[in-house]
Amino acid sequence: MLVHKENDHSVVAAAEGELRQFGRNMPCQNFYTGKLQAAWERARNSRYYADIGPFSGAALAQLPVTPKATLKATPLDFCTVGLGDAARYYATTGTTGEPTPTPRLKQDIIWNAISVASQWRAVLRPGSRVANLMPSDIVPVGDLIANVCDYLDVSHVRLYPFTTGITDWERVCKTFATYQPSVLFIAPGVLVQLTRYLKQREMLDGFALSVQTIMLLGEVNTQPFRQRLARWWQCEVFDASYGSTETGTLATVGEDQQMRLACTTNYFELLLEDGQLVPLAQGLSGRLVVTPLNLYARPLLRLDTGDSVTISGACEAGQLSPSLLINGRDNDAVVVGGVALDIRAVEEVVYGNCDATGYMIEVDRDKDSAALILERDVLWDTGQEAAIEARLQAHSQAHMRLRWSRILFINNLSVLSKSGASQKSWKKTNLRFVGGAQ
Repeated sequence: MLVHKENDHSVVAAAEGELRQFGRNMPCQNFYTGKLQAAWERARNSRYYADIGPFSGAALAQLPVTPKATLKATPLDFCTVGLGDAARYYATTGTTGEPTPTPRLKQDIIWNAISVASQWRAVLRPGSRVANLMPSDIVPVGDLIANVCDYLDVSHVRLYPFTTGITDWERVCKTFATYQPSVLFIAPGVLVQLTRYLKQREMLDGFALSVQTIMLLGEVNTQPFRQRLARWWQCEVFDASYGSTETGTLATVGEDQQMRLACTTNYFELLLEDGQLVPLAQGLSGRLVVTPLNLYARPLLRLDTGDSVTISGACEAGQLSPSLLINGRDNDAVVVGGVALDIRAVEEVVYGNCDATGYMIEVDRDKDSAALILERDVLWDTGQEAAIEARLQAHSQAHMRLRWSRILFINNLSVLSKSGASQKSWKKTNLRFVGGAQ
């Protein structure tokens, strides 16, 4: 990490102190009041928040939600430093629009890395060998993994397979053979590509021998999908973290193997369908609204992430931070025949009932219907397809109230449908539309 000067060490000490004090538990309101006031005052140094006035509980309650579209439209209006003053310059990948410039100071980087490391240390034990197959250019995720490994003194290699002229699948395989990684950080779609590549060459069993844990990042993934991957690789597979380039990390997996909100470093609220902005509560679903407590280069107050989540755990000060389900981007939902096709519902049906390695949904706007196109696994019995189709139709009707107009099986889907990391937008890569207006 970028820790050189005395001030850097003081940031490390402050981060370690707060995380040691609260651990994975939800802090009390007094803690939040102090941290929110500090974040508010930093935000007032930006053009966007310059006129919000002094901090108070009443002022926070009256502050409107910051739309993500506004952040994307005028990203530099939120900055408190010039781009040349930032320690790192990142940008979003632009899957939901134009890439958003995201400068970060050392404080931003240190706080995020130590927060994540405090939870990932349950997986990144001494002696681990980490293969980091996440992108390192322009987006921060590759750097985050490297920073966490550096902080925990864990060996690691950057191995993003799409680095033109440097790394491809053959280079990945050669590195696996020599380095024998015990932990993989990888996007779900990229892992599917790697798995198919190895299966086609009858190499998967050998390469999986050293791998003890796979950490998935960058895309929503469901339990049936993780169970499928775990069976293929014969190891533990976790949903490692959730967050964004704009906000930093918002939730991580920890020692109890549950994805929990990072409540020590973020203040969360939920935006309900009726427009109410409410505190977190078990069982509620809505769009996640976040005020990151340790952003310095570009503080954000009450940012509407646009992500639909369900709070699945209790929300009490002094108790474990709540677990959650990430349902996907709110604007990814598509309605067919009166049924909302969201990523979690679809993938629980698909990956819970067959060995397909990918899928595409073809939505017919004129007929208000949808067809399901499945990619056969490398080892596949075509004689079972009629039974698989019947099982998928039955589960779709039972759990989604949807009957597919048809179910097709093909040998290969477009690589686009499996593109990984934050490069993937489910609506763009797993749905295609025919007929009518989009």
